[in-house]
Amino acid sequence: MTKHAATTPSASPRPASQPPAPQPSQPSLLQSIPGWILSVLLALIFLSVGAMKLMSRPAMVQEFAQVGLGQWFRYFTGLLEVAGAICMLVPKLSRWGAVVLAAVMSGAVVAHLTALHSPPTLPAILLVMVLAATWLRRL
Repeated sequence: MTKHAATTPSASPRPASQPPAPQPSQPSLLQSIPGWILSVLLALIFLSVGAMKLMSRPAMVQEFAQVGLGQWFRYFTGLLEVAGAICMLVPKLSRWGAVVLAAVMSGAVVAHLTALHSPPTLPAILLVMVLAATWLRRL
């Protein structure tokens, strides 16, 4: 005796009155506006700070001399900040930009606590802002 496909529960089609399974919700435009505003603000900040590192501003040169990893690390960090800032503004790359900027700010917090012996207030605030923008935009 064979079973018909219509009698097995897994093969039966869904009744027309049953709504489709819910899809993961994307934030509406109104909900994502604060995330975009924060992303643009962060991009401007990181473009500015990254450019200062790349232009060898004396304060940046001195700060990275204190860290003790060499000036190549200042250039590397500046490039990461500029690239992360640009990526935050490109929707398909914004997740990667947030990851890069969060990693750079995490490293900055560690550097402030260990090598610079100063409070990591600014990098910690920027790290929280990056995480907030990521959450608001649901990246």
